Order: sequence, then C-alpha cells, then structure tokens
Amino acid sequence: MRRLVGFWFFLAAVAFFFLPWQLQEEGFFAFEWLASYPDERTASGFFYAISDRPWLWVVLLPVLAGGGALFFDRADPRFGRKLIWAGVLGIAYTLLQGFAIGLQGLGWSSLVAVFGEIDVQQFGFGWGATLILSAFLVWISLGVAALGHFRGDAFVSGGVVVSSALIIAFVFYPIATMLFGAVTDEEGHLALDLFVRRLLADDIWSVACLTGGTRCGVMFNTILMGTLTGFLSTMMGLGFALVVVRTQMPYRKLMRALTILPIITPPFVISLAIVVLFGRTGIVTWFLEYAFGIPPARWIYGLPGVLISQLLSQIPVAFLVMIGVVEGISPSLEEASQTLGASRWQTFRTVTWPLLRPGLAAAFLLGFVESLADFGNPLVLGGNFDVLSTKIFFAIVGAQHDPGRAAMLAILLLSLTLGAFWIQMRWLGKQSYVTVTGKGDSGLAAELPSTLRRILYWTTIPWAVFTLITYAIVIVGGFVHDIGRFDMTFTWRHYLDAFRIEQIDRGLFFSGSAWDSLSTTVQVSAISAPLTAALGLLVAYLLARQRFAGQRTFEFMTMLSFAIPGTVVGVSYILAFNIPPLEMTGTGLILVICFVFRNMPVGVRAGMAALAQIDKSLDEASLTLGARTGQTVWRVVMPLLRPAIVATLVFSFVHAMTAVSAVIFLTSARHNMATAYIVGRVEAGEFALAIAYSSVLILVMALAIVLIQLVVGKRQLGRRGQQVAAFGGH
Repeated sequence: MRRLVGFWFFLAAVAFFFLPWQLQEEGFFAFEWLASYPDERTASGFFYAISDRPWLWVVLLPVLAGGGALFFDRADPRFGRKLIWAGVLGIAYTLLQGFAIGLQGLGWSSLVAVFGEIDVQQFGFGWGATLILSAFLVWISLGVAALGHFRGDAFVSGGVVVSSALIIAFVFYPIATMLFGAVTDEEGHLALDLFVRRLLADDIWSVACLTGGTRCGVMFNTILMGTLTGFLSTMMGLGFALVVVRTQMPYRKLMRALTILPIITPPFVISLAIVVLFGRTGIVTWFLEYAFGIPPARWIYGLPGVLISQLLSQIPVAFLVMIGVVEGISPSLEEASQTLGASRWQTFRTVTWPLLRPGLAAAFLLGFVESLADFGNPLVLGGNFDVLSTKIFFAIVGAQHDPGRAAMLAILLLSLTLGAFWIQMRWLGKQSYVTVTGKGDSGLAAELPSTLRRILYWTTIPWAVFTLITYAIVIVGGFVHDIGRFDMTFTWRHYLDAFRIEQIDRGLFFSGSAWDSLSTTVQVSAISAPLTAALGLLVAYLLARQRFAGQRTFEFMTMLSFAIPGTVVGVSYILAFNIPPLEMTGTGLILVICFVFRNMPVGVRAGMAALAQIDKSLDEASLTLGARTGQTVWRVVMPLLRPAIVATLVFSFVHAMTAVSAVIFLTSARHNMATAYIVGRVEAGEFALAIAYSSVLILVMALAIVLIQLVVGKRQLGRRGQQVAAFGGH
C-alpha cells in the first residue's frame, strides 16, 4: 500500500510539473503539443501557476499532503486519514476551480464579488489534471482500506471507490446536468415558467388525431408505438418459442438461426429494406401496380412502417427471452393438470400461461424500452409520425436548436422507461414462478391445442419468410444498380464509392468515402469493448463475492444506465461535456466513454451469472495460500469467466458498431461513426450505398465475433471422462 501511495505521488508530481493541464485539440497521443510546449494551450499546471493562474498552486497542496502520508506507518490511523483528506480536498478544489473559471473567465457572480473579475480562459481538463484527479481518487480508496473498511483489502476498496466515482461522473452527472438544463434558460438562470411552457406544449400532449385532426402529440405517438411494439413482439416471440419447443415443425433450427441477425444488424438497415420493398417505387409496390393496377401510396411512412421495422428487430429478441421460459416449465405440472381431467386448452390457460408471466413481462419491457429508444427507424420511416427520439434529435440539430427543450423531452422519455420498469414489477408482484427444482422431472411437455398450433403456424411461418426476404434485400441491394427501382443490373459501384482503394506513387490510397467512418468505428469499438468487459466484470466480482456497506446502492448505480434510453444518454452527454472543465465533445474519448457506461450493465449481469456457478472455495483457497485479492481475480477467477468475457466483449463490440441513438449527437467531422455516415446517406437518398455499407458492417462484426472467441478461448474445467471416472482411473 505504501508503494502505491508513493507511485501515485510520483505520477501526480509529474502531471503537475510537466504534462499539459488542458485538453489538447489534436489529442494527447498525437504529441503535436510538444512542438509548442509550453504555450498558452499546452503548458503544465506549474507553468500556468507561475504565469497568470496562481490559484493552481493550491492544487499542489493536497498532492504534497498525500505524499506526506508516507511518513506514517500503515497501522497508524493518521496514515489513512491523511490520504482520505488529501484526496477529498484535492478533488473538491480541482473541480471547483475548473467549474468556476471557464471560457468566460470567472463565471460565478458570488465569487466575482470576492475576487473580482478574472479574464483568463480555462479549457477542459487534459492529462495533467486527469492524472492528479486519479491520484486523489486512488488515495481515498487506499485510505479507506487502511482504516479497516472493506476488511482492509485495498483491491476491493479501490474497485468500489473508483467504479463509483466513474459512474457518478459519467452516468449521474450527465443526467443531473440534463435535469438542470430543462429548467434553465439560455443564460443558465432558473426559469420554471419556461419549463412549464415547454412541458405543456400542444405538440407533445395533443390527441387531435382521435377527434378528427391530422396529428396527435409526440407523447401519445411514443406510448402507442412502444405499446404496440412491446405487445406484438412479445406475442410473436412466444409463438416462435412454442413452435420450436412444443411442435415437430421442420426447419425449427432455422428459426433459432434467425435470432442472431438483428444482433449484428445496424438498427436502421431494416427500415431501408422496408422502403425498398414497400416505398412508392418499391418492389412490392411496383408488382401491385403492374399486376392489379393498385396505385403507389405512402402508407409505409408513418406508424405502419415504423411498427413493421421495429417488430423485425424485436421479435427475435423476444424469442430469445421466451424460449428459455418455455423450456423451463416443468412438464409434471401440466401432466398433473391433464390427469385431473383438464383439456389441453384448460391446461394451457390455467397452468402454462400463468408460468409464462415473468418471461412475458421481460419481453414486453424490452420491446417497449427499445421502441422508445429507437431512433433510426422513425427517422427513415416516421414521416409525419413524430416520436420522442426524433423530436429530441431535431431539437438539438434542427433549425430551432433548443437544448433546453431537448432536455425536457429527454426527461419525458426517461420517465416512460422508468414507468415501464415499475409497471413490470407491480404486475409480477411477489408470486412464485419456480418450476425448476433439484428433483428429477422426466415428464413430457403437454401438447398444444390443435387450434392454437394452427394459429401459430399461420402467423410464424409467413413472418419467418418475410424476415428472410427482408434480409435478402440487405444482401442483394448493395450489388445491383438500384434495387429500389427494380434495376437489378449487377454492379460494384456502391462498394467502390464507399471503399475504393487506389494505387498511387506513395502506395495505396483509401479514397472511398466510407473509410474514415469505418476506421473510427472499428477503433472506438475495439477500445471500448475490453474496457467495458473489464469494468463490468470487476463490478460483478465486487457484487457477487464481497459484502460491504451500501452494496445495494452500489448495485443500483451500476444498473441505472441500462434503464436510460440512448437518446437521453446522447442529450445528457452533449449538455454535460460540451463546456469546461469536463470538455470532451468532438473527441473520440467521449464516444469510448459513452459505450463503456452504456454497455457496462451487460458485463455486470453476465459476470454475476457466471460467478454464481463458481464455488467461493476456489477464491478462499487462493487467499489462504497467500495470494492477494487482485492476484486471485487474475489467476483463478478470470480463467473461469471466459464465457462471460466472450459474451460481454461480443455484446459491447457489436453495440458500439451499430449504436445510433446516442452517438448521433456525439459524432464530429473528425470522429464520424459508421451509423452516422449511413444516416447521412439515407437522408441524401443514397439507399443503395447505405445498404452496401451496412452489409460490410455485418461482415466486420461477424469476423470480430469469431476473432473474440478464438482469442479468449474456452473455459477448461479439467473434468475426467465418464469411462475414467467409472473405473477409478488417475
């Protein structure tokens, strides 16, 4: 512990005296700041302190105080208390001066009255300030452990303190900033009357479409869309699960294979395929006009088109949820019902259906929340059917440019999501749905009623065929001249426009328009995926293997970002990180941070599920033999968590590649993501190019999944074979 204190004291000293205190526009690791170091943008905290920012000398005081803890023995309570006070005061003062003195000098009127006007501009924190803040945070965790908390384990204390601080900074702080932005005016003054006017606007709550008008408010549209998507996707997912588990229909494995397609497909690709099929010049529209004389119409733009596209994305997800629930129902319960004289319908209605409630609730919640957060499909197919996600987008980037209104709309979207979670908990109640016990159960699942089976066949089979046709459009559309106008002439033009490579005198020149966005997307995804897995699995270990005060609060903090729609995340990040001292908009760093904390809950849940299968005695044996907690986690626990590592890496990488609702606000000309590029091509009417790019993304993600599985490998449990065990072999 003393070595760690000394190490971070050395880093903090180097950061203050030598590293750039402010954020570098070209990036720290481009090292372009070295050419002008130390000027007014690249100087260290020390150079600023001796020139025109004497208040930075105060930052050095807690750094010296933390280093002064080395003069005390670890067992001395003053060692821990000195570290904690140095860390707390250092973080408080560093953040205080950063928020108080920004681009307009001293911005707090209460401080201006005391210190007078300060005209110096301060930009966002750079690596100098970041390393000093990190040192303060580590000292707090070491001080807490030194005082005996967390059983004196520095690893556990550091994990809880550091991860809590990161979650507060990148989940709670942006949400709080968004809440503040919703109740303030353009000058940052409290304006509750403005908030009320924004909240009660007619375009939000109107129900004119029910009384003969042309449009309903965005709140009504969003709730209607979410409810329809949640209900229909849940019912269809249940239908597919019953067909696969409870019938002998051929090609059932093909239905299972279809569930992987939405996972590796950009969310708006489906809407592009829908336009190609049912748009005014679409394939189906052309056929209906040619064969039956039905004139083209725009019925696909609005509620029907958005609903169809969202169902294509959500039904496979609902199927994955429901198939596990259907397989988990104990056949003995259904057999007992039929033995007592119940018909197949009565058994299904009174036994099977009630036991499906947890899965139905989970599937509906997923469909409802994902529908609220969906941005790409309503953008392409919404037409005059406005929903909250697109309304928020145009409030930020449209001509009105009203971040306060966007923040208010984001609060409404968040309230709908949290309300859906609350309704789910109320509907399930405290009833028991346990059907899997330690007792043997060799019964056969009850057959489905014949009428129900026919209904399932007539609904699931046509939908499966429609799904295959839709994805075939995605595959074929990039290789023909214009599939939307049924010009099926084979061409490489769309791929060449996006991914052209030319030979020049200096070598290969990647001249295609999509290379920059693809390179940025792969880099950001490759960086964020392992960080997401590391943080998620660390938190999972702390929650599953440790017991400490405030553990339930800590768990709630880690899972909060799962309940926040991506559109809300994007708006909150824009409002929170667009000004000093936490100024990151327009950089690649904000994209990485967004993905890490957006996808972290998946790593937490995957890790906790895997740790539940690993006996604690393995950890205890390692600790008994003298290994520290960090060594135990690295050498004993991590090799046994390989399935969870693969799941987290795959999920985080794929979601970083395909995310659109959050990153559409955070991309820049220099750091453009693939999804933002495709949205731009869609808005320009270049559907074929967008489809071609999407097919490349699908291929990249499929290759990445295979590579992740090869690199991480499989978990080796070392179990003996059945024959060896039977004969007592060694």
